[in-house]
Amino acid sequence: MRVEHEYWRGGALSYLAAWDVRRAKVFGRCEPKSGIAAFDGLVEEVMGQEPYRSARRVFWIVDNGSSHRGERATTRLQQRWPNLVVVHLPLHASWLNQIEIYFSIVQRKLLTPNDFDFLEAVAERLYRFQKRYEKIAKPFEWKFTREALSRMLEKLSYSDSELARSA
Repeated sequence: MRVEHEYWRGGALSYLAAWDVRRAKVFGRCEPKSGIAAFDGLVEEVMGQEPYRSARRVFWIVDNGSSHRGERATTRLQQRWPNLVVVHLPLHASWLNQIEIYFSIVQRKLLTPNDFDFLEAVAERLYRFQKRYEKIAKPFEWKFTREALSRMLEKLSYSDSELARSA
């Protein structure tokens, strides 16, 4: 996109989303700014409906964004939703977070080039894409077992100890 001297900046919009991998369901919302209130609004939207409201546990895989980073955020979220389990990803591991994969698809297929005349057009296109994505998405079936994880960790541990001995 070329930016000329007449370029007009139309503002910014935060798109927050959660992805239920087992149901292939996207929960997304556009907010005027990000932060704790916006994130908690997304969590409220999800956790306020079935099956999440009455589930024994609902795992939220999150990055280290300021609205959900650390023990204070975990405590805040679990006080409101006791069945919510926060799992923080390691730094620089966004590729493990399924919603980040969705965001990369949104960026490539929807937001590039950034040629929107106003913020309402961005929000409308995001919501339309979200609905379409849900129609084509498939639930994720995790096939990696605890036993397979244990074997992998043993291999890694063995490899690390071999490296230490040869150094």
